[in-house]
Amino acid sequence: VSFVFRTIEPYGQSVQYAAFLKLKEKLRAAGWFENRPPLKPFIKDVVIVTSSTGAVIHDFIRVVSQPFVNIRLFPVKVQGDGAAQEIAAAIDAVNAHTQADVIVVARGGGANVDLEPFNTEVVATAVHRSAIPILSAVGHETDFSLCDFCASARAATPSVAGEMIVSANARL
Repeated sequence: VSFVFRTIEPYGQSVQYAAFLKLKEKLRAAGWFENRPPLKPFIKDVVIVTSSTGAVIHDFIRVVSQPFVNIRLFPVKVQGDGAAQEIAAAIDAVNAHTQADVIVVARGGGANVDLEPFNTEVVATAVHRSAIPILSAVGHETDFSLCDFCASARAATPSVAGEMIVSANARL
């Protein structure tokens, strides 16, 4: 018996996950997960970087719904070709042209491939260089992205990000 094959792929850990771990270690070693700008104790100006058509923006607004909190949407693609570049450009644009207390980078849950833009070096770089604190709210509770690790804070879901803002404001 003989076998003819054209490619061999690792069994178990996927190539994508191995690349994620390699990039994560590179960024950790460079210190990108430490000394991030902290969230402010009172948050009134929020820019949320997410899709304008998904449930995330509606859920976030519903949860935050405080008259003194100004929420602005910076619409971007959150999956597919060009999404990572749009997310990074949005973070850079907010830093360059907008006053904000926090940038919430958000996307609802999905398969690992759907969350891939948030695991790219281009998004991690934009999050790392942001002078405005980033609250990462990507995926479901069990999902962790490079965006999460580089951010000032991580929320388990986009709705939890809204709750964190409300909770911070309620403490004052």
